[in-house]
Parts: sequence; C-alpha cells; structure tokens
Amino acid sequence: MNQVSTSYLLWLGCLFGVTGLHHIYNKKFATGILWLCTGGLLGIGQFIDLFLISAMVEEHNMRAEFRAKHILSPTGVPIEQKAVAQQVVTKAPPAMPTREQLMVKLLKAAEARGGKLSVTQGVMETGVGFSEVESVLLEMVQAGYVSMGNHLDTGIVIYEFHELQG
Repeated sequence: MNQVSTSYLLWLGCLFGVTGLHHIYNKKFATGILWLCTGGLLGIGQFIDLFLISAMVEEHNMRAEFRAKHILSPTGVPIEQKAVAQQVVTKAPPAMPTREQLMVKLLKAAEARGGKLSVTQGVMETGVGFSEVESVLLEMVQAGYVSMGNHLDTGIVIYEFHELQG
C-alpha cells in the first residue's frame, strides 16, 4: 500500500528539478516519464498534481487491493484463468457445421421466431460468423425458400420463411 505522505515527498523532487517521481511511485509510468521529460508539463501539471496526489494514491491502492482479492497477475489477468486459457489453446476448435447443417439450424431458429429471422439472430443461434450466415440466407432467398424484407420500425433486413409462418 502506497502512502500519501511518501507521494508528497516525491512530489517535492520538483524543487530539485526532478518531476514525476510521485507518478512512478503510484505505477503511472507513462505520465511519470512525461513529467520527467517536460518538467511536469512546464510546472503546470506538477502544480495541479499537488491537489490530486491523494486521489492518485487511493486509486493505486484500490487497484492493488482488487488484484490481491481476485488473484490477478501484475498485468491484470486472473491467474486462475491463465491456466484455463492455456488448456483451451491445446484443445481443437469446434468443427464448423456444413452448409446443410447451418441451413437446418437457421430454419429451427426462424421457426422459434414465428418464421422470421435477422442475420444477427442467426449468428447468435448458430455461433457462425455474420458473413457465413448472411451468405446461406441469401442462397436460400435465391432458391426461393425465403424472402427478404425490412422491419418496419428499425429497417433491419428480415428473412421471412413463409412455410414456417402461422
């Protein structure tokens, strides 16, 4: 835990021509280096910091407590999730459905929505990317199974499966 008094002592380094030490002490490295190179933004930033140091220390301490409480690495990544992420990398990605399987999934999604489906809804139901879902829906339009329209309020393109509408 950082101390406000220590930050103020480091702030006083400006009297000796060294500015920004209080930023570095509170793990604000970018602004600390900026202050070192510009004389605390020509002294203006250094003067403003006089009033902001306690908040700077409080923010640093809150981040440190959060990392300790949630077992985070210094970069902010949960340590427990690092192990999970490494395991996921070793697993093979799920197989993409075939075009026919994707059509069936889209049909089922449209049936659950009264015979109407947007591309976004298709993506959410199938887990396949936007371009692939849109491509399959357009293929179904060309084949005559589906027609396209726009939602009256939002203008979103809606694919209508007439055989599924009640």
